[in-house]
Amino acid sequence: MDSAPRPRIPPGRFRELGPINWLVWRALSRAAGTGDAHLFSTLGRTRRLFRGWLIYSGALMPGGRLPRRESELVIVRVAHLRGSAYELDHHIRLGRRAGLTAEVLERVRVGPSAADWSHRHRALLRAVDQLVHTRDIDDAIWTELARHYDERSLVEIVLLVVQYDGLAATITALRIQRDYIQQSVRGSSMRRARPSNTRANPNS
Repeated sequence: MDSAPRPRIPPGRFRELGPINWLVWRALSRAAGTGDAHLFSTLGRTRRLFRGWLIYSGALMPGGRLPRRESELVIVRVAHLRGSAYELDHHIRLGRRAGLTAEVLERVRVGPSAADWSHRHRALLRAVDQLVHTRDIDDAIWTELARHYDERSLVEIVLLVVQYDGLAATITALRIQRDYIQQSVRGSSMRRARPSNTRANPNS
């Protein structure tokens, strides 16, 4: 496993999580291909708040309006921009399941300037980049994005970006350690080059 700072909040077990969150953590860990999904065993210590957060998160992904391939494009791009190795470990795997090839994942790393994006996906990635970097989307990029997505989807795109940007910050601040997952998943991770104007992540 990669070396990392000690977690500020140790992952919980039955006593800290309570019976419901303990069962949820076990199920989510199995689904993620790990014995302990540290994000869930840490956030699960908040008891009822954790369950509310899971409902909200699940409504965005996988239960959102966006096609799953596009939601994973958004999440992987946010994770790359924020240098979140934890998010990348899991969402490269999930992105592959959603149909993102190794070539597409490499283009996600490069960003909207890469060749071969459709107009729709280039507009999507431009909006992601600007929202992450500036906390806003200017009128020109918004107009471009709105050519491809209806109003409900536009709202969802903003919420999805903010959700995973905030989650990357949470992982960083709590020093949540990367999960032990199959090496084949880790090995498939695209190269990560942290942009100079993003905050550092101790899990990278």
